[in-house]
Amino acid sequence: MRDLSSREPGEVFGPRMTLFADMLSVGLATAVVSLPVVTLPAALSTACAVLRGAGEGQPATAGRYFELLRRRLRAGDLMAGAVALAGALLFAADLALAGAGLPGAPLFAVAAGAIGAAALVVGLRACARPESLTDWPTAVREAARDGVADPGGSGLVLLAVATAALCAWMLLPLAFLAPGPLALALTAVHIRRAGMSRSG
Repeated sequence: MRDLSSREPGEVFGPRMTLFADMLSVGLATAVVSLPVVTLPAALSTACAVLRGAGEGQPATAGRYFELLRRRLRAGDLMAGAVALAGALLFAADLALAGAGLPGAPLFAVAAGAIGAAALVVGLRACARPESLTDWPTAVREAARDGVADPGGSGLVLLAVATAALCAWMLLPLAFLAPGPLALALTAVHIRRAGMSRSG
């Protein structure tokens, strides 16, 4: 892999800016693939795999993204998307019930929020794991272990989600680019955790 501080002859912005542009194109591809909703976990997992490969000298382009997605999209990926969608709908229903003024609603809303945040962190960390390309149950188990063993990384994941949501809320077209930075953040958290495990 070439040094990220060097420039090729004729290169205007340098390789870091090239990676940034590639990340945005991967993010746009991820947003398009995620439109059916049940494809969201596979789309985000593939984006993380492409960006992870950039650290190994592989191109982080939309072309490689679609090539990798075409090779890995299977029934298990759609099942993971269906489970994620069902969980999101259940969470929304729980919050709606809490907002209806039922007895104990404030405490229930706090508990539901904590459970929802934990599930979101585990799901997103699972997308960043290499196992998600072939085996979702293993990826989820390992992500749950990472979530407990690395609370700092889990906080970074929540911060990345909040930042992506805020950008999309402030300017709607940014919603189509947000998956790229989110995938990059998830990949960075995974690489950070892997480095901590090796050094420990």
